Amino acid sequence: MSGTLLAFDFGTRSIGVAVGQRITGTARPLTALKAQNGTPDWTLIERLIKEWQPEKVVVGLPLNMDGTEQPLTARARNFANRLHGRFGVAMELHDERLSTVEARAGLFSRGGFRALDKGSVDSASAVVILESYFEQHP
Repeated sequence: MSGTLLAFDFGTRSIGVAVGQRITGTARPLTALKAQNGTPDWTLIERLIKEWQPEKVVVGLPLNMDGTEQPLTARARNFANRLHGRFGVAMELHDERLSTVEARAGLFSRGGFRALDKGSVDSASAVVILESYFEQHP
């Protein structure tokens, strides 16, 4: 077990990516991936998996504030299932409620409006998802 995990914040136009270490419980953003209607360039994901060799991949599960599913929830599940099916990686879904809000606030506090480009926000959201996962699964 490497202790390395990758996290994805699924979106239809951009997919945020973060890498983290179980031992420290911390994550850092990687470059967000462009997506066309939710479909990424799978060769880029394959490169990430080969480079980082994660023991697990965490995919953010978008839910409404009351915990109910929304239209994007099924698409995120499908993305996670395709990750597992294509690459055979252990995969887990993780509640991502408020991850984008937290990511935007953190980026804004460090760099103002200029820090809020779409890719940065999505990958910062993936960091929030992964660090939240580490807190709930020490």
